[in-house]
Amino acid sequence: MVLGFLVRGGLVAATVYYTQKVGIWGDSDQTDKLYNDIKSELRPHVQKLEKQLPFEVPQLPKTGEMRFLAKHYYNEGVKNTFRFIHMLPCYAGRGLKKVKDTFQDFAQSPAIAGGAESSPPK
Repeated sequence: MVLGFLVRGGLVAATVYYTQKVGIWGDSDQTDKLYNDIKSELRPHVQKLEKQLPFEVPQLPKTGEMRFLAKHYYNEGVKNTFRFIHMLPCYAGRGLKKVKDTFQDFAQSPAIAGGAESSPPK
């Protein structure tokens, strides 16, 4: 358990260190440059794969589009999180009502079905 924690912690630390060294956590100009460098490095490999695939591969999005999408999805995530927190009392109330109703159903004695087979012999 401790060894696994140390390994995971080391991987996280190495990842943060490497991304800091590469420039992901720098200013936006540095990140744009890194994105464009990666895009230009991958382009020849993508072109080779495009020739082998039976369908057309779309272009990578431009930096401005990536920023917009990242902001948009981040904001949607924040809105949905707060919407869930806002509705949490309602969800909890429904859940507690279901639990209460279930316990009340278990507390009641079952109905006895009357019939010729169930009556004791005289």
